[in-house]
Amino acid sequence: MYKEQLTIALSKGTLLKSTLKLFRSIGLPTEGVDEDSRNMVFTYENPAITYIMCRPTDVPTYVEQGAADLGIVGKDVIMEQGRDVFELADLKYGYCRFVVAVPASLKDIPLKKLNYQRAATKFPVVAEQFFRSQGLQVEIIKLHGNIELAPLMGLSDMIVDIVSTGRTLRENNLVELVDIMDSTTRLICNRVSYRTKHHQIQPLVETIQKYVKGGQD
Repeated sequence: MYKEQLTIALSKGTLLKSTLKLFRSIGLPTEGVDEDSRNMVFTYENPAITYIMCRPTDVPTYVEQGAADLGIVGKDVIMEQGRDVFELADLKYGYCRFVVAVPASLKDIPLKKLNYQRAATKFPVVAEQFFRSQGLQVEIIKLHGNIELAPLMGLSDMIVDIVSTGRTLRENNLVELVDIMDSTTRLICNRVSYRTKHHQIQPLVETIQKYVKGGQD
């Protein structure tokens, strides 16, 4: 089915298990793929597929630059980075949400009352775009981890973060104030590859979409 080598960038971590399940279900090879392996490249002859194992935040870069034809990554990463790639399919797993969260003592505060306040986040682009769309001027403080600590220590008045169950927020006495957007895992594609390997990529996309749709029925 695939005569030329297709290179697919896989996200390490929480998305990998569901990605491999999807690939197995549609007949793509997965033997030996393990993020704990020292190997970071997994190549197969029939079909001609190569997987490269990447940090999720690196997947859009590999795809945009053409080191990978396709990539599997969360919508949250796509939105934050704004890379020049095609988004071909919503794979429907890895669900989470962008939210604005505040200390529980502010749970009933109107969003507009947070104008000119400070928000800590790992996603400054998404946060800035959201607050601007609401007509608010908010100082964005970028952190790389444990952003729930920021309001507790007075570094920020609120946070913008990705949540799934909300458990971490509750454990840190924070509550969701506003839902910004949902995020699920997406299949992305290099723009040049989409043209030059369209005869390979499009059937694969259709197979994936059919499988995803069938899984929802």
